[in-house]
Amino acid sequence: MVTKPNLTIVSPDDHVFEPPNLWTDRLPRRLRGIGPRVELLPEAEISIGPVGQLPERPFREGKPCSWWRYEDHFWMMRRYHAAPGFEVHEIGRDGITFDDMREGCWNPKARLDDMDINGVAASLCFPNYPRFAGQLFLNGKDKELSLLCVRAYNDWMVEEWAGGSGGRLIPLCIAPLWDVELAAAEVRRNAGRGVRAVTFSELPPWLGLPSIHSGYWDPFFQVCDETATVICMHIGSGTRMIQSSPDSPPAIQGTLIFVNSCTALLDYLHSDILTRYPNVKLFFAECQIGWIPYVLERADDVWRTHTWSSGESRSADPPSALYRDRIYSCFFKDAVGVQMVEQVGVDQTMFETDYPHADGTWPRSQAIAEELFRGISEDVVVKLLRANAIRLFGLDPIQIGLG
Repeated sequence: MVTKPNLTIVSPDDHVFEPPNLWTDRLPRRLRGIGPRVELLPEAEISIGPVGQLPERPFREGKPCSWWRYEDHFWMMRRYHAAPGFEVHEIGRDGITFDDMREGCWNPKARLDDMDINGVAASLCFPNYPRFAGQLFLNGKDKELSLLCVRAYNDWMVEEWAGGSGGRLIPLCIAPLWDVELAAAEVRRNAGRGVRAVTFSELPPWLGLPSIHSGYWDPFFQVCDETATVICMHIGSGTRMIQSSPDSPPAIQGTLIFVNSCTALLDYLHSDILTRYPNVKLFFAECQIGWIPYVLERADDVWRTHTWSSGESRSADPPSALYRDRIYSCFFKDAVGVQMVEQVGVDQTMFETDYPHADGTWPRSQAIAEELFRGISEDVVVKLLRANAIRLFGLDPIQIGLG
């Protein structure tokens, strides 16, 4: 495949399939038997349900698949998690092993090769097994183990995944969500070695945690403010998705998932977080963008018309005033959003590839971008494809081959 330099991408939303030895190599020997490890077991007895929260257990016998196992938690690897190289009709919920997936899913050197095929200069990758905000470890019974798992993931992310990539794999760390002081300390620890991004839940109350309005998260926001660490929130990082009814098909949730990011955006616009922490920047990942102009318009109208509704946090300026230059988002299948990109914000919007998930556009990301951006000025296209991401995450264009 021939890539086009003028369409080179810096993707702020991809994913990493954690290698099987990540925790077994890094945890103390006494904890390796209950920490995350990969086992070859039969396929799932209970499939993931409509809400994505039903427990999974392997059958007693059947097709062997790769499973993550941590304490009493089981998680089966499925084809739609690792889709590159397969046609749409071949991608489903069937279980797979590491041998069934493209090596770029979990091997950093192979990932760089796949990025070259796709015309991607640099990539920020969200977790897979720990969930998008690392919330798996929030639910761990042994909190000493949970903290060691978080730190092990971050050490691997910095040292092994990103460490040998020449800056092309951008480190994104997780935080111990069950303790805000520990979370702040982990952000500071990683910032000290050059990490500029931490993943966080879009809706902490959906995880049983305090809201951003409570003041509980102030130490976390303070450290992100001091270290210029971008707070990255992926759709689904609240573990819950909107559904119309318990028996509605998953397609409805898949369509409505942007509502999670919409809700979180309004949370921040109607709080004083961005006012009190002027260096904090928020990034909503895989949320698409076509809904943003209307939500900003509606938020301002409610602020003007229903003055009582903002409570004590009501600001002197309309909510949309907090949006500019502070809140970023990304997309990859949103022709409507591209038509309104000036209203969304050409300096705050980025194109992603979502490798290796089923929604992802590999190896045709450049061709899809070229089609989406037809009629858009070249300077705006450059911002959407790479310049905005380079600026947000403080990348060195020369280091990643764009100088």
